[in-house]
Amino acid sequence: LSYRFGNTETNETEWKELPGCQNVTRMECDFSSAITEYYDTHHVRIRAERREEVSPWSSIFEIIPYFIAQIGPPGVELQSTNGAIKIKVSPPEANQVRKMWISYLDFKYNLVIWENSSNAEFRSQSIFPTDIIDDLAPDTTYCLKVQATLPLDMKEGLFSPIRCVKTTRKAVSDLFCATNVRVLALNMKFHLLWNNRYKQHVSYNVQYLIGYLKKLPDDYSAKWLNVPGCENITDTQCSFSSIITTVSGFYYVRVQAMSEYNTSCLSNEVKVDPLRTNEIGPPGVKVDISDVLLHIQISPPGGSESEVMREHYDLSYRVLYWKNSSNNEEEIKMKEIKQTIGTVSDLTPSTLYCVKVQAFSEFYNKSSRYSEEKCVRTPGDEILPLVILATFVIALIAVLLVATPLVFALYQAYAKMKYVFFPSCQPPLNIEGFGGQLFSSPYMSTTEEPIANFSIIETVITEEVNQIDFKDYKHSKQSSRDSGNYSNDDDTSGSKMSEEMLEKEIV
Repeated sequence: LSYRFGNTETNETEWKELPGCQNVTRMECDFSSAITEYYDTHHVRIRAERREEVSPWSSIFEIIPYFIAQIGPPGVELQSTNGAIKIKVSPPEANQVRKMWISYLDFKYNLVIWENSSNAEFRSQSIFPTDIIDDLAPDTTYCLKVQATLPLDMKEGLFSPIRCVKTTRKAVSDLFCATNVRVLALNMKFHLLWNNRYKQHVSYNVQYLIGYLKKLPDDYSAKWLNVPGCENITDTQCSFSSIITTVSGFYYVRVQAMSEYNTSCLSNEVKVDPLRTNEIGPPGVKVDISDVLLHIQISPPGGSESEVMREHYDLSYRVLYWKNSSNNEEEIKMKEIKQTIGTVSDLTPSTLYCVKVQAFSEFYNKSSRYSEEKCVRTPGDEILPLVILATFVIALIAVLLVATPLVFALYQAYAKMKYVFFPSCQPPLNIEGFGGQLFSSPYMSTTEEPIANFSIIETVITEEVNQIDFKDYKHSKQSSRDSGNYSNDDDTSGSKMSEEMLEKEIV
């Protein structure tokens, strides 16, 4: 028997003889000593010899040790205690110097147990390297075997040899022990609850164990720790959220009861896988109406401070909405969204719509209770024309406020340009003759003041006469001025004659 590394195209000189496998008469041979790398490819061949005769080499057998190797049986130790069986399992190759299965923490162990009787029923369960098998009948012989597996590599090992042990009678449980231990977890807030059957004074300690310690083959009984804030309490519940520092691992919790007589009793252990044990609470919901759309705003479970809920659960939301009317046949409609904001269209005017929302995680197959119903009424049809009219009036006023100053400014600019480039004014009428006599009043003589020859005989009468005649005078003077546009000389002589006649009448 010879072997080599590498591919089949290498030279014959690279083949090596396998120690302990030369001139063997059996149909098998152990060549483990030649395997130095478990993930490398090895080639093996064999030939037969009889005296001086030698057969041709066989076809080459190609192997990768890790992939063809089978997991061996684990070691098992049993101890019967208080009506249960305490078992300790050691990984395969535990007693070997060179190990193919280096990461023994990857091993999972399957236990098969049955009563040693003719009509036995087999029970299979997963166990840790150090574990306790309970729920067994007292004074009964049980047999069991254990198998090591590597789930990631889909490998199953050989079962250990069958071991049998007889159980003892379980001691009478103390009345002050905590019973019905359970976990209530909502939105990553964890509480442990239990029952107390004892009427006297009892105090409790809530203890926890980090889950990976159970994967070790060592005894972990001394590694339980008290939960801060849950020591020497008399209540039958306590929050242990402070110890959940990671969501990737798991934990075990239990309750230690201490009686007034200084004795203690441990409850059953409860496994806590944070993301699977936790329950999702209902989300918060706000609704609003905008035109013909129903706006839905969702607050994730746990509030804004719960980052674990948002990051690890990848939440989606199931929205139910319906018309809240007396007609019981109104259909409830549903839509699923990923965002925390959604809209609903095609609403009926003057109708009360109600909404409730449920959060769910597809990966963890978890869903919350529905939120409280939130209702809002859509606006009626008569409001829409008023809104349109008000919008039109506001827009018209805005246009006028902007356009009026602009038009005024353009008009002023146009007027100034027209005045400068196209003047429309005409020269005064009294200078149309170009060279005529200078402007002088056509109605009054420049050398004679008509009022200077007046004399007053009686004050009262004169005032009345002056008021009446002066009006006539003014009217006559105005008429004469208008007619003066046609004849300047005639007006002047007429004006003098009128003034002389007026003076005589007054005197």
